[in-house]
Parts: sequence; structure tokens; C-alpha cells
Amino acid sequence: MPDVPVEKEPHDTSRVTEVLSAAVTALGGQERAGQVQMAQAVSTAMHDGRHLLVQAGTGTGKSLAYLVPSLLHGQRVVVATATLALQHQLVERDIPRLVEAVGDRLDASYAVLKGRSNYACLHRIREGVPDDQGVLVDVPEGTMGAEVLKLRAWAEEEVENGGTGERDNAPRHNDRLWRQVSVNHRECLGAARCAFAAECFAERAKEKAHKSHLIVTNHSLLAIDAIEGVPMIPDYDVVVIDEAHELTARVTQAATDELAVNDVERAARRANKYVADRGGANSPADDLADAADALADALAMTPPGRIDQRTDQLSDALVLVRDAARALASAFGKEEGGDVDAARTQAKGMAQEVFATAERMAAGKDSDVMWLNEARDRIPARLAIAPLQVWGQMRDRLLTDKTVVFTSATLMLGGDFNTVAGSVGLKPSERIDTGAPEVEAEGALPWQGLDVGSPFDYGRQGILYVARHLPPPGRDGLGKAQLDEIVELIDAAEGRTLGLFSSRRAAETAAEAVRERLPHLTTLAQGEAQLPELARQFVEDPHTILFGTLSLWQGLDVPGETCQLVLIDRIPFPRPDDPLMSARQRAADKAGGNGFMQVAATHAALLLAQGAGRLIRTTTDRGVVAVLDPRLATARYGGFLKASLPPMWTTTDPQVVRKALTRLAGGSGQ
Repeated sequence: MPDVPVEKEPHDTSRVTEVLSAAVTALGGQERAGQVQMAQAVSTAMHDGRHLLVQAGTGTGKSLAYLVPSLLHGQRVVVATATLALQHQLVERDIPRLVEAVGDRLDASYAVLKGRSNYACLHRIREGVPDDQGVLVDVPEGTMGAEVLKLRAWAEEEVENGGTGERDNAPRHNDRLWRQVSVNHRECLGAARCAFAAECFAERAKEKAHKSHLIVTNHSLLAIDAIEGVPMIPDYDVVVIDEAHELTARVTQAATDELAVNDVERAARRANKYVADRGGANSPADDLADAADALADALAMTPPGRIDQRTDQLSDALVLVRDAARALASAFGKEEGGDVDAARTQAKGMAQEVFATAERMAAGKDSDVMWLNEARDRIPARLAIAPLQVWGQMRDRLLTDKTVVFTSATLMLGGDFNTVAGSVGLKPSERIDTGAPEVEAEGALPWQGLDVGSPFDYGRQGILYVARHLPPPGRDGLGKAQLDEIVELIDAAEGRTLGLFSSRRAAETAAEAVRERLPHLTTLAQGEAQLPELARQFVEDPHTILFGTLSLWQGLDVPGETCQLVLIDRIPFPRPDDPLMSARQRAADKAGGNGFMQVAATHAALLLAQGAGRLIRTTTDRGVVAVLDPRLATARYGGFLKASLPPMWTTTDPQVVRKALTRLAGGSGQ
């Protein structure tokens, strides 16, 4: 007789409400209905073991709304973020303040967990770094050597002071410098073999995580642990995924492998001293070097872009690299004696990495997409391979085993949750709050969608202006009509403008035009300085314009009169030649769907919503989001895109908008 579903008693959320209220009061905040509703829903989802998608607009206080039920939950909870900025906010501000306020009412133990390369490696610092021939060298010459010494001194201070040794806390440095004091997971000797394991920052972080109730990590590490199956995180019951709108992109990124000729050559050089004396004409390292030559010849004959049909030459070269790298890794054998050779471990790890990537590329599975990135700016041509989709892996390897709470200010695209839910592996037919038919079906993963709104009155605080009178954007970038519109809007706003552009070229063209025609204003363009410095200048002077591309669409938080106009030059569809997006669009069409709407329009809706979200950051902010692409008003897909945006008052009249911006500028007291 089949099991009859038993209706659970309603979950008592009074404790989470009580602790949340105490925390908000202690922190000097005010109760927000959306925050309370979200905290109760998160607590219920954790208790019932059902997945939850909760959209919480900017200003809701969603961090507290999931941290309180997470710390009250009976088992370990993981919180995964997409950006370092949010991770810092949680670890440096939100969690410590919450623990200080109500720590006696809950299990307040927490830890931060990152990939191994994010921590300084004491073995590398104290024993030296292998050079390109695998010889341990102490410190590089010149200025770089001085910078490395600073990082080493900082790491030793971290040991003495009980610090974490995390890269984010290190003195200023670049990627090249950090590689001199860190290792990845393949290069690591392992706790059992390393003389410095007792002091190891990465091992101490793992140990603390094992003792903690709450673990804060990132999307990539979560993907490696849950989806790639590499154990990185102690066992947990629930994961809260903040910035969940970025999850599929981060999981895809974590599952993407790359291979360049110089990767293969370097692995061969590093291994040579350990496997050279093996008799015969060629050592395994020589064979891998020969395979690198074959790969170089094949790539020279391969046009950049997506590779749908591999040539025999490319297929044969990948097989050669795969087989040679496998033989080379095997040739290392086991280390003899008690001494640990870090350079040898690293050389073997490089060979294993080349083998794993070449093996995946040589397999040529339909579930993967492969493409060639052309050489540019001293970066060699690189083959890349990524999964065609990730929702299947997320469903099978994460959602089936764990309870997952997804949250973001942007989860409803086109007015509902179905698009985002589908992208992470949940089916619309499994949604429990809509009476869907498959909720109790075998293998079903029930989920709920909840929009707790926003404390902002978008209809009164913001205007969405679509420049319907402009010509559609063309391939040649910004034309005279668009530049005139940009200048007129910025002039009315007297600066106070964040310009979000689809390309660096468009941002630079606009900046040049505004500097020429509005010289009394300060115009900044992304790339002219580091982003934190540009943001600081932008905040300090309201009569400033900041133009940039993708990282500004999602990563900038500038409340107040600094930003009263957000300019968007065109609907941010993916580039037609984007290999992965175009492959996904084609696959959706082949499956009988609408690839354009499922892939391109969804991508654009997400970015548009994030971009428009830069405008209203507090209850007192006012301003205009101006989209200079008339297709938002004229195209059939425009309704889907607009339904993904905050519900601002909408107009296509340029006179109305210019007058509104002039009034705002006049009322700013400047």
C-alpha cells in the first residue's frame, strides 16, 4: 500500500519572530513587515525540508531574515554568497552584531570557508616556490621580491596573532604576487605530509568549520563540494544561497575548464627532472612536450569561437595530450623516504590537471560546449569547455540531498519565479503554493515562491523612461541621436549619473562626448582607476558622472543624491557570438522551446533588473532609470523585460523626464 502523505502541523515561528525582534531592537533598527515574513518563511522551509525562493527587495534586511532562523535551526547551515562584498558584510558586520545582540539565545558559532588558494601557504612561504624548472627558489629579484617579503611577513604575523591568513586581509597585491605565497588544492602537500600542518591557515579554517553551527562560503566552493563531488564543506542540513540570481553563472564558471599550449609545455618542463631517467628515446615529459606541439598546430588551424564539429587534427591532438599527461602523472610513482618534495608534488599536480582537462575535452560529450578563445594582449589562445546546462546537476546533487533557500532582490523574471526556479533545477509543476499537480509525485522536489516586497515606494520614488523616439541600437555603437540624448539627460540632472553600457567602447564614446559638451561636470570612465577609487570620487561630488560596464551593473551601491539618473544604453542581450549562450539557445530551440526567450531574454531581464536596482537604495532616494533602447517599448518581448523591473512610474516623454531631473537637481541643495 503506497504511503499516504501526512499533513504536518504548522511550524511555530514565534521563536524566530521573537529573536529577530530582539536583534532589530538591539541594533537600533525598525521592524519591517517583509523582513518578519521572510524570516518566518525561511524558518518553516528549514523545519519542513522544502525548498524556498524568496525575493526580498533592497532595504528589506534579508541578511538578518535568514541569519536568525539559520542560527536557531537544529542542524548546521551553510550560507553561500556570490560576491566578496556580501561575504565581508556578513562576516565583518552582520553576524558579529547579531551574535553580540542575541548570542545567548541561539547557537552563535560560525566560520568562514574558502578555497585553499585564498589562504597563505606556510610551506611555500618558508620553503620557497618552485621555478619553471621545478627548483625551489627563495624570493624573486627586485620590486616583486620586496612585495613578496611583505606578504611573507604579514603571514607570519597572522600566525603569531591567531589570524586567518586570508587573501582578503593581506597587504595590497596582484594575482601574480599572491601565487608566490599560496597553493591550489592540487599543489597542497596535505595535512598528513606537511611539516606546517598544525599552523596551516586552510586547515585551521576547516577545523573551525567542523565545530561551527553556521558556515559562510561562496557559490563556487558550494558547487565544487555539492556538484563536483569534491568534499570541501563539513556535512550540513540546509544551505541559504544569497545573491541567488548569480548562482547558475557561478556554478557554470566553477565547472568550466581551460587548456592552452603553454599549460601543457609547462607541465612537461616541471616534470622532466622527476621522470627523465627512465630509459628509451623519450621520457614521458618529452612525450607531453611533443603532444603540446601537436596541440599548437591544431589550434593554429581552428577558428576562434564555438567548436561544434572538431576536426580530426584537433581530436587527435587532444587524445595525444590526454594519453601523454596520464602516462606522465603515472610515471611519478610513489615518493620514497620520509622527505616531502613540494616541487615534485606541484609538478605531478600540474600533469594531473592537464590530463583531467584533456580527457574531458577529448570525450566530446553532448552535455559540454567547447570553444576557442583567441590570443590577445599576451594571453595565448585557450580552449575552454563548459556544461551546456547546470540545472540537472543542481537538482540531482544538491536539491535532492539538502534543503535550499534561494534569496535575492531579483528572482522574479517576467513577473514570476518559474524562470529562475527552472534554471536551478526546480519545476513549475512542483510549486506547493500554487496547487501544482506534481507536488506529491515520486521524485518531486516541492518548493515555494515568496515575494516579500520592498520598503520602497517605487511608483513615487522612481521613473522608468524608455526613449521610444530613438532609433534601435546598431552594431556600430552609439550614434549621434543616442549621444545627444545622453548629454541632454545628464545636463538636466547636473551630473549625478551612473551610466551602464553594454561595452567598454560605448562607455568610452559616451564619456568622450560628455567631457567635450559638458566640461563643467566631472566625467569618470571605468578603467581609468580601480573601481573603489572611482566609486569614492563618484560619491564625494554630486556633479559627477560614472560610466562603466558589467561590474557596475551589479556591484555598486551608491544611495543618496549622488545617483539620481541611471542610464542604460541598450537591452543587455548576450553577444550573438557568445559560445555558451548561443549553444544553450540552440539547445532550447531543438527541445521545442523558445531559445531566445529562455536564454537571451532571461539573461537581459536579469541584468536590466540589477542595473535598474542601482537607483533606489534607501526610502529617500529619488530618480530616473533611462533606457535608450526603444525595443523595451516596441518589441513583443518588452513586456517580459519590464515585468522584471521594479514597479516604477513609466513614461516615453523626454520633456517630462528632463523636467523631473531638473527639479530633482534643484532640490538637492547643491
